[in-house]
Amino acid sequence: MHLRLLLDSADPVAWRHWLPTGLFHGITTNPTLLKRAGVACDLASLRTLTQEALALGVEELHLQAWGRDPLSCGRALADLAPDRIWIKLPLTAPGIEAGRSLHADGVPVTFTACYEPSQVLLAAALGVEYVAPYLGRICDRGRDGHAEVIRMQRCVDRLGSPLRLLVASLRQREDLARLAAEGLNTFTISPDMAEQLLAVEATLAAAAQFELDAAG
Repeated sequence: MHLRLLLDSADPVAWRHWLPTGLFHGITTNPTLLKRAGVACDLASLRTLTQEALALGVEELHLQAWGRDPLSCGRALADLAPDRIWIKLPLTAPGIEAGRSLHADGVPVTFTACYEPSQVLLAAALGVEYVAPYLGRICDRGRDGHAEVIRMQRCVDRLGSPLRLLVASLRQREDLARLAAEGLNTFTISPDMAEQLLAVEATLAAAAQFELDAAG
């Protein structure tokens, strides 16, 4: 499977800046990102965000369901743009139950808040397309997040599953290369991380020198 990058943001200003670069296949959001961007976590606000995302040409928009009835919420979100919206659900018992029903109805599903390799098996068993391990947050818990995520990928590979690990909570640009070297190919990154990828000091210095030389 080829490399796939998604932008982890609920801020339309960031969307308008980064999506025209062509680097990003889609967008991931969640209630925390909505709060950070000053966007209400309700259907009306997400309808507006969806319209903007589609206008910018995203292939996938991952929206997280919430509340006591995540199944109904997920269906309402999916109806905003059928086949272009992936419903995110945490790997809890209610999340798994809602995800199973949505997947059976043909709604794309992403399981999120994955911290353990064994949780990847749950996503693979249900046949969904994505599961999102939180690299940085695994490290915050005193574990080797890179080793854990690589182990998750090995489980998927050994199973022969088409499940994609949508690695989230990346903190440094080196995380991408380290994990890609081990076969991971799908990442969601923040606008700040995207800036880091384009802020390699040696490259910027070389580009500046080219311009000086071109000017004579």
